[in-house]
Amino acid sequence: MTVMTHAMLKGSNVPLDTAAVRAVLRWTPGPGVPDVDASALLLGADGRVRSDEDFVFYNQPRHPSGLVRRLPKKRVAEGLTDTVEAELGGLDPSVDQVVIAASSDGDTFRRVSDLRILLYDATAADREPLALFDVKAETGEETAIICGELYRRGDGWKFRAVGQGYPTGLVGLATDFGISVDEGTEEASGAGTAPDSGSAPARGQDAPARGQDPATPVDLDATVVQAPGAGAGPAPAAPPVPVSVPPQPTTPPVSGPPGYGYPQPVSGDRPGYGYPQPAAAAAHAPDPNFRLPPMGPQFLRP
Repeated sequence: MTVMTHAMLKGSNVPLDTAAVRAVLRWTPGPGVPDVDASALLLGADGRVRSDEDFVFYNQPRHPSGLVRRLPKKRVAEGLTDTVEAELGGLDPSVDQVVIAASSDGDTFRRVSDLRILLYDATAADREPLALFDVKAETGEETAIICGELYRRGDGWKFRAVGQGYPTGLVGLATDFGISVDEGTEEASGAGTAPDSGSAPARGQDAPARGQDPATPVDLDATVVQAPGAGAGPAPAAPPVPVSVPPQPTTPPVSGPPGYGYPQPVSGDRPGYGYPQPAAAAAHAPDPNFRLPPMGPQFLRP
């Protein structure tokens, strides 16, 4: 069966006869060309996401339903590709649109050559694309672009070529559709890394490498801010400060505290306490002039 590819202009649309599509972003890499990331937003009838889980991008490459997912990047003969696959037939009826966007890492889309989106039937292999749209930057200052949108029309789906740019990057685009994004993220600052052969380093501390499909999603605002100098190891301990102790006055040894009671010994020149006190040695010397007094009658024999 021959499938005719619709070359689309901005604002045009085409009906889809398949329940699953693969939207492929393709561009030409080169020196000074920023890397490009594909993303998808699942929108309700009000044109906004139902929750932050409806944002499929490099830090959250799979929707919780498993019906919209970001596939690994590939290098092909025509350049690099980044792909979003969507099983439209199984999406919840509350999902009215699936927006396919591209964001640049490190510079604006002015430096990106030959950017285009190709839409394939995901249920059939080795077929020509159903539609293609050459995405061009309008001002040259865009860092994110809505390339196209898949939207319900009656019981089926259609694809519209959009090409609307955002100078505020993926953060500004996601915020417009109701995603809660930390304003201090790296995407908001426009910082990034140089592209490689198709697998660029991830952004944020907990971000998986681009092209990988981790089991658990990580929110865009789960960036951890590291204090300056963190990761260099603990600071060396300060050397101990010597403390000088002043000499203490020495006290002559004392045989013990003054005693109390009867009799008391004499210790050195410290007076004793109590009654009676021992006499000094000089008091025991005999007095040559001592005479006994005459005995009283009570001592005479009869």
